[in-house]
This record gives sequence, structure tokens and C-alpha cells, in this order.
Amino acid sequence: MTRSLTARRYELDWLRTLAFALLILYHIGMYYVADWGWHIKSTQTFTGLQDLMILTNPWRMSLLFLLSGMALSLVLPRISRLKLLGLRSKRLLIPLLFTMFVVVVPQVYYEALSQQLIQPGYLQFWWQYINPVTDLLPDHHSPISLLTWNHAWFIPYLWCYSLLVLMFYPLLNAMSQAGWLQQLQGRYALVLVLGLMFWAWWTLRADFPSTHALVDDWYNHAKYFLVFIAGFLLARQDLWWQQLVLNRRLWLLTALCCYCLIIAERNDWFDYYSGPTQSETLHNTVFGSVLVLNHWLWLLAVLGYAGAYLTTINNPLLRYCNDAILPWYILHQTLIILFASWLKPLAIPVMAEFPLVLLLTVAGCWLGYEVIRRSAVLSWCFGLKPPVRGVGVQRQAQAA
Repeated sequence: MTRSLTARRYELDWLRTLAFALLILYHIGMYYVADWGWHIKSTQTFTGLQDLMILTNPWRMSLLFLLSGMALSLVLPRISRLKLLGLRSKRLLIPLLFTMFVVVVPQVYYEALSQQLIQPGYLQFWWQYINPVTDLLPDHHSPISLLTWNHAWFIPYLWCYSLLVLMFYPLLNAMSQAGWLQQLQGRYALVLVLGLMFWAWWTLRADFPSTHALVDDWYNHAKYFLVFIAGFLLARQDLWWQQLVLNRRLWLLTALCCYCLIIAERNDWFDYYSGPTQSETLHNTVFGSVLVLNHWLWLLAVLGYAGAYLTTINNPLLRYCNDAILPWYILHQTLIILFASWLKPLAIPVMAEFPLVLLLTVAGCWLGYEVIRRSAVLSWCFGLKPPVRGVGVQRQAQAA
């Protein structure tokens, strides 16, 4: 028996909101973590912060792709593929272009300024940034010159994966409804995705390190598209979902064990291939298996707990977050970099600076969204529906 494809899945909405909230904390952490490259860095960095950030680093973006695959799976029976492609393109591609030409420019500007690669002058820099034949910062050029999507790389990846699913939907739909798949125990499906992800890790990770440039990011594609398809199928398999929720404590416990093993290996608490039994292949096999298990078990754990406790919670906060989440996502990293750059010369102790950057970022996202949703032009640029004008129109919308 498959779960209803018409009921609203509030647990998915909550998880998407929590995942993006975590993203804000993670990107502020990138400003303070030692030895990890980012656009700008604080003068106060901490090596120990790496271990904390690794708790979510391997799976936080996969969770967003998994939820996106589930959402697409649930909406497809109600909307034609052509119409859905148009809606997704309007909601994703227009904000992507606006983000690249406007929102991320301060990120590139302050990064180059912090490295003393340019002279102050934002408008002059922006003109060179959008110039396809500029010779400014040649070492930072991509195939589209200085233009970049930076943290918004999730948007083009999501659009491409959605396009592939829409193209092959008849095949995926038939597969999701096949009797053998509906009766397949969740543990066998889990073994399959673990095997596929381990194969991707083993064969692609070394040759295709993460770039987020879309055209050459094959390991990330193998990982994220697998997660996306898994989410698409999971949304339609009630048996898998029931088993996932039922075993949530097991997923959490084993995920914590995998995380502890990863931290132990990173801190040289034991050595897999020392002594007479030295074997780099054995080390890679064991370590790769732990990484893959860690990735999927955390996904299962958060889905399981959300399915157990968040399925019926619907309130104004969730409705606000559902509408605000894309503008907040687009704005947050630029705001972090702006506020961190302005506060850096003050040399505020990190225990005071971190919450201040967080508070300013959240306030900036909130204020930005309030402005955006009241403007027809900005709503269009950020992928939102146009603002409702007039009391009568509002009442009609509420009645509908």
C-alpha cells in the first residue's frame, strides 16, 4: 500500500525549514573554522570547530536534495509535467540569475578585498564583475568570466535533477507503483543505495573533487542525484516510511557511532594501516564504508524523528517559513559576509561576535523578505508569487 499522494506532509516542510536554519549556522561557522577555505576568514579561528561541523557536513545538503525529490514526487500526480517544468523554471532559474548578477556580488567583492586583490569601489567592481570580457581577477574566472552562483549552487543542481525526473517520469512512476518495489523490505533498498554510494565514492571522489560548477562535478552528481531519486521513491512507499520511523532510534545510535569513528580517524586516535598488516586498500574500504553509512544513517535518523513527531504540526510559523525559505536562502550568505566584514575591524571577542553576526543575519533575512514579498518586481526576482493587493482580493484568495 502506498501513502496518499494528496495529503500535505508537514514533516517535510519542517525538515526543510530546519535544514536551511542549520545552513545559516554552518556558514557562520565557516567564517571561524580553521584551515577550511571560505570567502573571508576571521582572525579568530578554531581547529576544534571542524569536529563539530563534521557532524552535519556530510549530509546537510543531501537532506535538502532528498526532501526536494520527495516534494517533486508528491506534486507530480496533481500537475502536468510541462506546467511543473514552467513553474520550477520560474521559481528557480529567475532567482538564480538575480542571485548571480546582484546578490552574490558583495561576496566576491569582499573576498577579493580581504585578499588585497582589488581597490575599494563597489560599483566599479560590479561593472567588471558582469563584464564577460573583463580581465579583472583572472585566477577567479570560470567559463562565464567572474560571474558565479557561490552558495546558490543548489538551485541549478535542483533544476537539472528535476528536469531529468520530469523527462523520465513515466518510467519512474511505473517503477514506484510496481508490486515488487512496494513489497520490498526497506533494508534491501537501503543496502542498494549504500552500495551505489560506496561505488560512487570509490570510483569518482578522487578524480572529481567537489567544485559545485555543475559541468565537472561528477562525484557530487552521483551522490546528490542518487539521494534525489531515493527521495522520489521513498515518498511513494508507505512500507519503507513506516520502517524508517519505527527504527529511528537505531538509525540515530548507529549514526552517532559512525560519527565517533570519523572523528577518531581524523584525530589519529587509531591507525588502520600501521604495522605489518599495512594495507591502504583495506583502510580506504573501511573508511569509505563508514563515511557512506554515516551519510545515510543521519538522513534516516532525521527523517525518522520528523516522521514520528512533526507530521501533524501545522502553524503560522511553518506557513511563514514555507514562503520565506527561498529568499532567506538566497540572502543569508551575503549578509553573513557583509556583517562579518564590517565587524572584523572592531576585533570583538568571538563569544560576542558570533551571536551578533547570527542576530544581524537573521534580522537582515527577515527584513529583506518583508521588503521582497511586498514588491511585485522583487517577488518575481526571488521566485515568489506576486503580492496580493486590496482587501477584496485578499478575501477571495483566503476563500479559495
